[in-house]
Amino acid sequence: MVLSGVGDALGYKNASWEFCRSGERIHEEAKELGGIESVTVTPKDWRVSDDTVMHIATAEALLTEWSDSDQLYSSIALKYLESMKDMDGRAPGITCSRKVHMLDPHKKGGLIIPFDQAGGGCGAAMRAAPIGLYFWRPEQLDKLVSVSIESGRMTHHHPTGYLGSLAVALFVSYSVQKRPLREWGAGLLRTLDTAKEYIIQHSPQRDHKEHMDNWTYFEQHWKDYLALRQLTSGKTDAVFEDHDVKSVKERDAFYKSLSYSGTGGASGHDAPIIAYEALLNTWRPVGDKRRQWIDLCEHSMLHGGDSDSTGIVAAACWGAIEGYTGVPENHYRLGVSRSPSLTGEGYSPESYP
Repeated sequence: MVLSGVGDALGYKNASWEFCRSGERIHEEAKELGGIESVTVTPKDWRVSDDTVMHIATAEALLTEWSDSDQLYSSIALKYLESMKDMDGRAPGITCSRKVHMLDPHKKGGLIIPFDQAGGGCGAAMRAAPIGLYFWRPEQLDKLVSVSIESGRMTHHHPTGYLGSLAVALFVSYSVQKRPLREWGAGLLRTLDTAKEYIIQHSPQRDHKEHMDNWTYFEQHWKDYLALRQLTSGKTDAVFEDHDVKSVKERDAFYKSLSYSGTGGASGHDAPIIAYEALLNTWRPVGDKRRQWIDLCEHSMLHGGDSDSTGIVAAACWGAIEGYTGVPENHYRLGVSRSPSLTGEGYSPESYP
């Protein structure tokens, strides 16, 4: 949770990096700061965006007292509505801002907004990591699927949007399980079958055609990406030789090629793809963890796309895999000690389980 906030804050940089479309310029600015490893992340100087506010809202809802799905979903909706009060200076997404106010947690059927042809953004994905932390066990997969979809389509009622929520929750659960990275994409494709069946069973009949007509965009983009990296089977490591992304300029171009409309990471399909790509490029089971973390920051948070949304996902996975291993203390220590809103009263890094 804490590193998710770090990934968001670094990618956001008080809105200036999130909305900068030149990764090279962002890297130049980071260099002027002494390199990303030298940055001291504090709530005052490095604000978190709407991503973290809604990420926390998801976690708080999961930790309320609930005994069935209806109670949980009502709690999630209430927390999302409440989170809108803390969006000043955080550049909230238009879809989240508009759609969350359509929710009525006190009305039967008031938690599912109409199908939205423009609901394929990354707003559902950016806030879904706590679902993977809560339902991380393999035997909880059905629950992870249902909660990630239902929480996602509260604002993003389109397969590209709510499947982004599923992908992030699933990848965080894989991180906790310590599953090899090469297996993640193949696991997601298998899980999409479960997700499709869930949607067929739990959507109004009038929406079935819209869901199925728009389903293939997310699925096909993931199939194409996994084929590119030779990860379709989940049994071999990623291959990068033919599509190198070592330079900042090459990464920007590649991330843009994955996108829906030219901004890498702005949609439900490519935010988790870019976070996954960044992890594949940088994380290794052994090696210099500090270098790996800095590389992950540069790949997932310092690019010319929706850098806070890809950063929050990549950092969430790192935290679930490695904890604070390799992370410079100046990236999280002051934020932990000075921001009860992010971590809870009495929190300290040493007490983190």
